Amino acid sequence: MKIAAIQMVSGASVQANLDAAAQLLAQAAAQGAELAVLPEYFCVMGFKDTDKLQLQETAGQGLIQDFLSHSARELGLWIVGGTLPMATADPSRARNSSLAYAPSGQCVARYDKMHLFRFAQGQEDHDETRVLEPGTQPVRFELASVDGHVYVIGMSVCYDLRFPELYRALRADVLLVPSAFTYPTGQAHWEVLLRARAIENLAYVVAAAQGGVHENARRTWGHSMVVDPWGQVLAQHAEGAGLVMAEVSASHLQAVRARLQALDHRVL
Repeated sequence: MKIAAIQMVSGASVQANLDAAAQLLAQAAAQGAELAVLPEYFCVMGFKDTDKLQLQETAGQGLIQDFLSHSARELGLWIVGGTLPMATADPSRARNSSLAYAPSGQCVARYDKMHLFRFAQGQEDHDETRVLEPGTQPVRFELASVDGHVYVIGMSVCYDLRFPELYRALRADVLLVPSAFTYPTGQAHWEVLLRARAIENLAYVVAAAQGGVHENARRTWGHSMVVDPWGQVLAQHAEGAGLVMAEVSASHLQAVRARLQALDHRVL
């Protein structure tokens, strides 16, 4: 199964971001991808935290969800829409949600980011709890590939990457990590954490990232990549918009898990 991790440098205009995402999704489909993963906040990287609140959508309704559904149907792709802000009962709080769409255009899974990022270093000061409400449940879904295998897809978002217990709970074949890692944390930890999650769980990891300097002057790390169950980086894209294409193989996954049966040897 071919998978595309899509890297973007999203700005403040939702429509411009959707147009850019549409082009990259079309490229992924043209190159034979079955599943395309967009980065965290593919739809907007605003100038202030509260910008997200102006774009909240309710389940099943909204410009961004309509775009994802239409794109999946028109391109015949499974699409995971990085993240977008979804409404809560409190108008001063949103959820940072990752939505998965089948080629039919149906939304088959929604994961609300559980771990909210807080980081301060020099001029960088991030605290997602100012405007976001955390999710409470791990989410996975099944993808029936044209290769005849049904893959279990585990969902996560960005900062979740630092919490290995989430990935253990998912028990997935393919782990998705749409992200917008900061430049300093990405430079220090991004690849080693992705490879660790792949090795620990004997699973593929697909990390679609924001990567570049944004309109709001924030710089994200990028380096979108796909990692195999043995921890090998199959492909990556350092900076700027682009695609990372890689093959996910059920036979390779099964061979690695048969060779090293760590998942069956767990005690806790």
